[in-house]
This record gives sequence, structure tokens and C-alpha cells, in this order.
Amino acid sequence: MKRYLIVFTMLLFTASFSPKETSAQSILSNGSQGQAVTAAQEQLTKLGYLDVAPTGYFGTLTETAVQQFQQDFNLSADGVLGPQTSYRLVEMEKVARIVNGEARGESYEGKVAVAAVIKNRVNSSEFPSTIEGVIYQTNGFTPVANGQYGLSPNRDAYQAVKDAWRGWDPSNGSTYFYNPHTSTSQWIFDNTISHKRIGSHLFAHYAE
Repeated sequence: MKRYLIVFTMLLFTASFSPKETSAQSILSNGSQGQAVTAAQEQLTKLGYLDVAPTGYFGTLTETAVQQFQQDFNLSADGVLGPQTSYRLVEMEKVARIVNGEARGESYEGKVAVAAVIKNRVNSSEFPSTIEGVIYQTNGFTPVANGQYGLSPNRDAYQAVKDAWRGWDPSNGSTYFYNPHTSTSQWIFDNTISHKRIGSHLFAHYAE
């Protein structure tokens, strides 16, 4: 049942922002209107780039928000919501869901550190090179397995993702984290070296 919940949640979210649907004919820019604009505005609001309620109209405020998002996430800052930008919004939603599931109840620094671990994994040759590859890797993150991935992230989770991608890494380059009191993985005890503690999590790297 939990697996079906996860799949349903993924399909429900990506329906609004499927890269396959963002063709040359459906690129959103200043003057565009409709549900796709509303969905984009909702995501930009969650990430703190847009301070007004979604209207479904792509105006100057939305264009500026898109440009700021593009700058922070290493995209061409043209203010146009094309396939790459739309997909990056989807990816950041997925990272926020992991942060929410793994670090709910932790300090803000702890949330940013979890987001940074995902970013560090993407940049490490030891892990898949894409955000989706890292998130859905077998045994990668508990929320994907237990259904918490389907919960809606709060504002702190989104902001933590934003701060991590802008360069803040409280984990000091870690590619692993775990709670030593609740972890049931003997592998992580035997194969990682922890070098920082934030809240209930130890942040670590692989012991070569």
C-alpha cells in the first residue's frame, strides 16, 4: 500500500510540471496564462521567490522570480519557464520532500545539512549523477520506503533546499547521515566515518 501511495504522489505532482509536456509550444514567459502558470507560481512561492498569491498570469513579478530561481540553481537566467527550469522546480520539490521526511523536528541547520547531503551525492562519483537517481536509489532515503515522501513539506524544508543549493553546507561535505540511536543499518556503522553532529543526526563520509 505504501508503494502505491508513493507512486501516486509522484504522478500527482509531476502532472503539473512534466518535462515531456513542456514543449516549445508550451514554454511559459511574460504574458502567459493558465493552470501551468499557477502551478509554477505555487512552487516559486514555496521556495520563497514569489511573495504574492498565484494568479495564473505570468507578469513581471513572476518573471523576476523565475530569473532569481534560475540564478540560484545554475540555469540561464532568462526569466522564461522552459523545460530545464520546469524540471529543476520538480527536482527541488522532491529534495524538499526528503528533507521534510528525514529532518522534520530537526533544527533549520539540520534541514539544510540533509539537503546538502543530497547535493553532495549528486556531485560524487560514488552516487548517481542526477537528483532523481540519488533520491530513488535503493535504500537511499527512509522516507521513500516508508511513505513519508508523500507528505507535503513545510516552508523550512523548501528554504533549506534553496540555501543548500546556494552553497551553504553545514554537513561539511558529507554524503551520509544517520541517527545513531535509531539506525538499523549495520553497514553505515561499519563503513562510514562521522565528523559532525547536528541535532540527532551524525553526518559522515565513506570510510575508504
